[in-house]
Amino acid sequence: MTPRATRRQFLTSSVGAVIGAGAAQAVSARATVDAPRAAAPFTTVLRIAMIQERPTPQSLADAKAAGFDGIESRIVPPAEAEEVRKAAESIGLRIHSVLRGSAAFNSQDRSQVDQSYAVTEDALRSAAALGADAVLLVPCRVDAHTPGGSGQKGGLLMPRPWEFQIEFDERTGHVRRVVAGDNAPYSEYIRAQNHAVDASVPLVARLIPLAERLRVVIALENVWNNLWPSPAYFQHFVASFQSPWVRAYYDIGNHVKYSRPEEWILTLGPLLAKVHVKDYWLDPADPDGQGRFVNLREGSVRWPIVRTALDQVGYNGWMTIEAPIDLTLAEQAARLSLIRDGK
Repeated sequence: MTPRATRRQFLTSSVGAVIGAGAAQAVSARATVDAPRAAAPFTTVLRIAMIQERPTPQSLADAKAAGFDGIESRIVPPAEAEEVRKAAESIGLRIHSVLRGSAAFNSQDRSQVDQSYAVTEDALRSAAALGADAVLLVPCRVDAHTPGGSGQKGGLLMPRPWEFQIEFDERTGHVRRVVAGDNAPYSEYIRAQNHAVDASVPLVARLIPLAERLRVVIALENVWNNLWPSPAYFQHFVASFQSPWVRAYYDIGNHVKYSRPEEWILTLGPLLAKVHVKDYWLDPADPDGQGRFVNLREGSVRWPIVRTALDQVGYNGWMTIEAPIDLTLAEQAARLSLIRDGK
């Protein structure tokens, strides 16, 4: 595909494409949102959630008291999951998703790949037992750094966030170029990205029959893994599976340095299964286009625009807060509620 347009051109064309296609509601194939109707002008309904590593009756009660509608859990063994599910349902909470997190599908160690795949199967079974309709899966990651920037020692050299102009093959999903001009400095990074595609596709595809049987969506995320770093490229990867059981888990705060969140939302459109919510402050004085995570509604995200974008693509579903800095549970819920209401 051709290099991406300016952000203004991109947003204009994306909105038209979404409206013209009559984008379907981005809800999981298993459940619908049963919260009260959203206040005008929004036609979509959002529910707010938080992450709990291992929900307990007390932690669930605390979340409910703070104003949350649901929980995203780490993997809970199916033998225990039924009790956790009952505890949540008894107080009117929903465990809507399981956070499986980073897999190692691109590892050179076959035993590590096999172990990572088995854990992902466990996550799908855990989700079904908990009553959740999705599993967050980051298929793989690479260690990388930007010129003069931070990163793991020995990590691959990748472009600065604002330098990306990705061209890729629509048929194979392989990257041809990542920047305008000379791509030789990034040849190892390009090879690593293409290997990630080749390694991930067959394994995710192999998971689809289990996901369909359990009625749990495989929600792919590209969270800080240095892969699929543009909206159009990530959308292509997720859509390439051509399955309602493979969709996108989009994290608003994690992608601010690459493109505005509304670009990601409008591009992913009906592929959106779930949304993570956190804020990121871009430092205008940082030549590498970096910044830092901050408390919700204290960063660079334009939340009313994000809420409008979610409405435009018909996203009815969950917003789950992640990595709050120093907020109480009640304050987290209150700030999420403001975002839900378009404020």
